[in-house]
Amino acid sequence: MCNLVQKYNVPGPRYTSYPTVPYWDMDGFSGKKWNSSVLKAFGESPEEGISVYIHLPFCESMCTFCGCHKRITKRHDVENPYISAVLTEWELYVDLMGSRPTVKELHLGGGTPTFFSPENLKMLINGILRLSRKTEDIEFSFEGHPNNTTREHLQALFDVGFRRVCFGVQDYNLTVQRAINRIQPFENVKNVTDWAREIGYTSVGHDIIYGLPFQTCADVENTIMKTNAIKPDRIAFYSYAHVPWLKGNGQRGYREEDLPSSIEKKAQYEMGKRMLSEFGYKDVGMDHFALPTDSLCQALEKGTLHRNFMGYTPSKTKLMIGLGASSISDSWYGFAQNVKNVEEYQNLVSHGVIPIFRGHILTNEDEILRRHILNIMCQFETTWTIEEEQVVDFEGILTNLSELNADGLVGIKDRHIKVTDKGKPFVRNISMAFDLKMQRKKPDTRIFSMTV
Repeated sequence: MCNLVQKYNVPGPRYTSYPTVPYWDMDGFSGKKWNSSVLKAFGESPEEGISVYIHLPFCESMCTFCGCHKRITKRHDVENPYISAVLTEWELYVDLMGSRPTVKELHLGGGTPTFFSPENLKMLINGILRLSRKTEDIEFSFEGHPNNTTREHLQALFDVGFRRVCFGVQDYNLTVQRAINRIQPFENVKNVTDWAREIGYTSVGHDIIYGLPFQTCADVENTIMKTNAIKPDRIAFYSYAHVPWLKGNGQRGYREEDLPSSIEKKAQYEMGKRMLSEFGYKDVGMDHFALPTDSLCQALEKGTLHRNFMGYTPSKTKLMIGLGASSISDSWYGFAQNVKNVEEYQNLVSHGVIPIFRGHILTNEDEILRRHILNIMCQFETTWTIEEEQVVDFEGILTNLSELNADGLVGIKDRHIKVTDKGKPFVRNISMAFDLKMQRKKPDTRIFSMTV
């Protein structure tokens, strides 16, 4: 396994979209084409509902492991103007669609969503719901910081329909926490988890990261042991993405030599995965684990597991609207990203402009490859048709997969590919074999984190 880690530990995408953002065709994109793609997706499956992602970018302090778009401030007077802008953007999309959409999924991401007061979060969600309908099986979820998520936050969001919350844990070792500027005692995580369950949340998740500065296998073991004592319903156990050259100086609070080697990271992952399995968690998609009672695990068994810019979700919607600065929307036929600067974002929507600054309209080839990459990422297997071979170079893809096949990471038979148990840790590498856009353009791969 060590030799495989050394061989396949290369920069690569995490495939929350295909094509991935660096390979979007801006020359073939326009606001008019984006709007048309939204209307097409909205009109094709009104009963399916849509997903809504809301980016709340503010944090009171910088966590140095974080690669998200954020604004560091302790001024909470930024809350109301930002919420007003998000609700205005939502109105612009509702006007574009021509009728109140049915919302199936809604997720609050960040930044730190619980930077906002409980009252303001409730106002935000009520403003979204005022112009929409809800499906019976709607899933509302948010990311909570254990240090500033109060019982009032949890209750306020529960009152407007939230039933799932995910808390960022990362690691419980104090040396690691100091290095990543995220000091939070186990008691804080236990308190918010207990509060959520007492209030009635049906799914509580924890995020754990391996490969952090100064982190050892013993640290990962300790973190997972403590996590199991609380028994969250689902766990995201993923590799630290070290890309300080992309994120300014936020990830430069430690030296390169302070990071575990790829072999050490792999050992951390294998040990953590084994422990989670022993504790009753099922392997779901890439880097995700869930108890059999959780909707994510059930979606894997039913074949409805989906992946988009919100990560893994229990079911698919064609249309996902991203609201807020830097948010990305997905119409199934195209992608569009909002401007990243908060002030520019607020100014554009105040003038009645949907604030996108870049995007991509999918070609026929893109749509086919997207389907197969989603299948690999969500179901660990995929099958293509003779008709698809007229559009996509599957011979080239099979050539790309040949070494992965020889190493026992995939099985190939006729037009079917299945990821082996041995290959699951390398699912990003397997997906890269289908990424014809990346292979043609061959830009600087340092834009991606390492796959292991």
